[in-house]
Amino acid sequence: MIRLIVALIFTFFAVLFCLPTHLSLKAAIKKNHIEGWTKAWKFVKKFFKALIFLSGTKVEVRGLEHLSEDKPYLYVANHRSYFDVIILQTITPGPVGFVAKKEFKRVPLLHHYMTDIGCLFLDRENPREGLKTISEATDHLKEGLSMSLFPEGRRNHDAELLPFKSGGYRMAEKSESGIVVTAMTGMDDIFENNKPLALRKKHVIIEFAQPVYPHEMDKAARKDFYDSIPERIVDMQKNHQV
Repeated sequence: MIRLIVALIFTFFAVLFCLPTHLSLKAAIKKNHIEGWTKAWKFVKKFFKALIFLSGTKVEVRGLEHLSEDKPYLYVANHRSYFDVIILQTITPGPVGFVAKKEFKRVPLLHHYMTDIGCLFLDRENPREGLKTISEATDHLKEGLSMSLFPEGRRNHDAELLPFKSGGYRMAEKSESGIVVTAMTGMDDIFENNKPLALRKKHVIIEFAQPVYPHEMDKAARKDFYDSIPERIVDMQKNHQV
């Protein structure tokens, strides 16, 4: 409980006192998207690293050698915790935005920082707006910003993955970016699985597969790859010991 209280106090004051930084980042992004997003990512990464330290979490990263600093990727991952976003932001070789559910856009202050790093807000109940968001994310990738997608649609604490929604994969296809299948294990043991609510010292694993480029495949091979993504994540998790 003490860890959680300290983390909440730290988060409150960090968000509050960094508002001037948000304004300068907003101006930098308007001037040059990718340079601004990169500055925002470097800034937010420091804050997230501090949160990970306060939680006592040990992060084991596998497959980082598959990734390049000079290429944007679409990270496709399972989703177990709020810490998925926090940890992923601190270990990728370059800046990465997220496709988040629209409800986060209504969270005071937080949505400003999410926008700074290139996050987009998806309305799953409005197909037209959903397509618009996918198009914007595709443009982000074309400009050099990696994006992250959680196709389960929500945090899932069950042993089995929820059905994956594959519409977002077109971002990689249309931008000619690589899809990096990403498996996360143990993330929800840091916070969500603890009763009463608390942050626990945990060892978590995040693993990156080699990038796969859907635009280089024919239609049948591309569909087979998209369908195989959940199974690929499960297979990667079988080798995780936390």
